[in-house]
Amino acid sequence: MDFGDDRGSTRDTPPGRGADDAAAGRIPLAVVVVDRAGLVSHWSSGARRLFGAGREDAVGRPAADLLPVSGALPDDAHGDVNDDAMPGAYPRHDGPGPDLEASLDGHTGYATAGRARIAAPGVPAGERLDVLWWAYPLVGPGPSRLLVLAADAGRLREERGYDDETAERISPGFARHTELPASDELERRLPEILPNMGPGLSSRIVAQVLELGYPVLEFSQSERVPVTPYWGVPRRPGRRRAEPVVPQQRTGAPVLVPASAEEDLEYAAVRERLEFLNEVSSRIGSSLDLGETIREVTSAAVPRFADFAGTHLRAAVLAGEGFPDGPPDAQTVMFRVWVEHNDEPGRWDDTVPVGEAFAFPEHTPFYKCMVTGEPVLIPRVTEELSERISGEFEKRDLRPLIGGRSLLIVPLKARNVVLGFMVLMRRPDRVAFDDMDRTTGAELAARAGLVLDNARMYTYQENVADTLQDSMLPQVNPRMAGCDVATRYLPGTRLGRIGGDWFDTIKLPGSRTALVVGDVMGHGLNSAAMMGQLRTAVQTMAAMETPPAQLLRNLDDLARRLGDTYLATCLYAVYDPIRGELHLANAGHIPPVLVRAEDGSSELLDLPTGAPVGVGGVAFESVRVEVAPGDRLVLCTDGLVEVRGSDIGEGLAALCESAAHPAASMDDACDTIIRALNTRGGRKDDVALLMARLNGIPGDHVAEWRFDPDPREVGRARRLVRAQLLAWGLPQAVETAELLVSEVVTNAVRHAGSRPVDLRVVRADALLFEVTDDEPALPTMLGPGPYDESGRGLRVVSRLAREWGATASGHRKTVWFEQAVTGRG
Repeated sequence: MDFGDDRGSTRDTPPGRGADDAAAGRIPLAVVVVDRAGLVSHWSSGARRLFGAGREDAVGRPAADLLPVSGALPDDAHGDVNDDAMPGAYPRHDGPGPDLEASLDGHTGYATAGRARIAAPGVPAGERLDVLWWAYPLVGPGPSRLLVLAADAGRLREERGYDDETAERISPGFARHTELPASDELERRLPEILPNMGPGLSSRIVAQVLELGYPVLEFSQSERVPVTPYWGVPRRPGRRRAEPVVPQQRTGAPVLVPASAEEDLEYAAVRERLEFLNEVSSRIGSSLDLGETIREVTSAAVPRFADFAGTHLRAAVLAGEGFPDGPPDAQTVMFRVWVEHNDEPGRWDDTVPVGEAFAFPEHTPFYKCMVTGEPVLIPRVTEELSERISGEFEKRDLRPLIGGRSLLIVPLKARNVVLGFMVLMRRPDRVAFDDMDRTTGAELAARAGLVLDNARMYTYQENVADTLQDSMLPQVNPRMAGCDVATRYLPGTRLGRIGGDWFDTIKLPGSRTALVVGDVMGHGLNSAAMMGQLRTAVQTMAAMETPPAQLLRNLDDLARRLGDTYLATCLYAVYDPIRGELHLANAGHIPPVLVRAEDGSSELLDLPTGAPVGVGGVAFESVRVEVAPGDRLVLCTDGLVEVRGSDIGEGLAALCESAAHPAASMDDACDTIIRALNTRGGRKDDVALLMARLNGIPGDHVAEWRFDPDPREVGRARRLVRAQLLAWGLPQAVETAELLVSEVVTNAVRHAGSRPVDLRVVRADALLFEVTDDEPALPTMLGPGPYDESGRGLRVVSRLAREWGATASGHRKTVWFEQAVTGRG
């Protein structure tokens, strides 16, 4: 059967009939579009002929005043009707109108259809117009909410010879036969039938109409509403092929098809489901973000396939951990990660809250789906079943949610492992799920499971990378000897944001601090792994007091041994707070910024650039820069100053300017720099930023002495240390300091040669003691026996000192220890 909104008829043709409608069996179709306020926004000429109201009188009026809604026709309503009266004045119909009324009110989210007999202007007195109607909710953007199609059932009897029973089985559709208008004509007329439709959209719809044999209305690029008021027409088992398929009248879609069209509509139903699955596949998986993927998967089912959809995932999947181990069981915790429905907003927030975690009871269909990995279909949840299911959940009444509904639970699987499941439900007044829906739902879940597993794997890899990155970034002490330190690290914005940027602060003998910033070229796990190797190597060589230039040469050799593709830039600086000096060397890194405390000026330090480590065969040079107390040194990686399409010189200038900005604290100063340079846009690389305020150590906080290699000098060392600590007002530190100094100086005098032994005491946040002699061999902590007379000195130091260590430089070694300051005068 071919319906159309025939616009070729004359304006004076009586409503309900058309002189030119008899053309080749065409039956005129009234097309009405209702907006979200319930007002008519489109009224076709077919609607004018069928219902009697002109377009100018209908548009903007409540649709319920113009269309056949509820209310039985009274017995005395068959008298004369004023031809000039608006259709709102004619008596109501006596057909299955409440469905159309519910559609007009927005109470149904699915297609409905019915039949009505109405008294209309132009219809002879005592007669009524027999009307078939179909109502389709419009999904997608825009103000339109409902599409209503209507046709004169009497024409089907008169012109096509259909009896009443056959006429009721008709649904609007296009068929590929001679009665179908040419595609160019249909394409031209569609914009006239439907509002807001351009020629490009019309041509796509026409192509689909001719391909599928039934019209498909497209309202956006991602939402299509098939003009078929019943979700599929499956062949009933045991019926003869020629016997008509008759869905139940209370399914919410009471449209019947003639037996001759059963096979065509079965094919259309299958095509419709495949279209739905293809559309879902194109909509989900647009992001590798697990949360976004979950929302896409859940929302894809509502409202077209179900009225309610809830997605539950295993904790391991949601946490981005490894692949779940084994099948789920009664102890498996499931998280409700998203819920989508077309009921009023917030209706189920208390009953099925998003984010809830619990193990599903064993005697429920949810548990059955979870452990078997197979779909569970319950066509209608009876009152008894709803009470039994609800009783399995403590303090939760699920009866209002599931009672009378059709329930389909489908597993979300990947690689034959259940990741979770989806709960799909349809309201009682909608067609129940059937076997074909179970197949469709299972296929939907299978595609969703693959997409979720991809997102899970990506999340897992991201978590591994982030954990690796975090483990390799140091926990920097904000207060070092003679300087304060603040750092920032920003991961890259590109996919796989882990990178090879790093920073470090290393405590050195003599109250010195090594400041390091490096950048491994590239991104990903390989870069992060190389960064970890280089950082460890720098720490080791720094502890051995390797000079900056030599350290970079050694690092270059290491990088070349690790592989040909290992390249990195590195800036290494040693701050001596007693001398007020920086000793720096650079391997292809951007220069640091020095902010002078005296006048607040900032400058890029002019350093020999050098080549990145890993290039090989390039000499590295070091320079010394004098600094004053309060000066600030800023080191960063190029991700902060380099933006694609911009000159790096602009970024360096912005770095200098922002570094010089006054700030109340070091953290505020770092944030100022990040805000100034991170808002320029285009940054994809990760960023490491290290700032050090070079406070220095005053000369009167340092005491140095030299002793002859004579055991009698040990007593003098104790007396000098006592006097100095008392002078600094630290009497509580005297006793422990004397004991430790005695042990370390005794070892130095005993093992030293003929050269003097040096003792230095530095007062900072802690007391630092350094004893230097000309024996290069580092001391070893021994385990003396009960009768040994020596070997206990370092054990005493290890027990009483906050920290201790030993370093060798040239032909001399230094043993140092720190003592906490417990009191001040």
